[in-house]
Amino acid sequence: MCELSNTTADDGQIIDILTRCRTIAIVGCSPDDTKDSHKVALYLQSKGYKIVPIYPKNDEILGEKVYRSLEDIPFKIDLVDIFRKPKVIADVVDECIKRGDIYAVWSQIGLVNNTAMAKARKYNIKTVQNLCTKLEHRRVL
Repeated sequence: MCELSNTTADDGQIIDILTRCRTIAIVGCSPDDTKDSHKVALYLQSKGYKIVPIYPKNDEILGEKVYRSLEDIPFKIDLVDIFRKPKVIADVVDECIKRGDIYAVWSQIGLVNNTAMAKARKYNIKTVQNLCTKLEHRRVL
């Protein structure tokens, strides 16, 4: 069940994630520069983060190689930033657990799946949901 709530991390946890995590997979990173996922990825890239677009089409977005899924990425990912519907969050969390190298999972504003995020925390993956990485970065850093 994907219940809507404001359940999220506190400022200390957000600062920890945004300072510790340098490589960010953007799940649902659109090549369309009018889409929020593209704008957020561009912002994070401009702040020195390595972004890794995950999208079903395109070979390159923002000068970075596009991957079809988390399991296709051959190097360590620190943070997974989700721009997909709440029902997909559970599948993304399962991929993160399977990889075993993800520090945190973040779902954007309006994207909440408390069950999936609780499961991520059981595997020691930090979680943030219903907040924007770009806006939070601006606010706390």
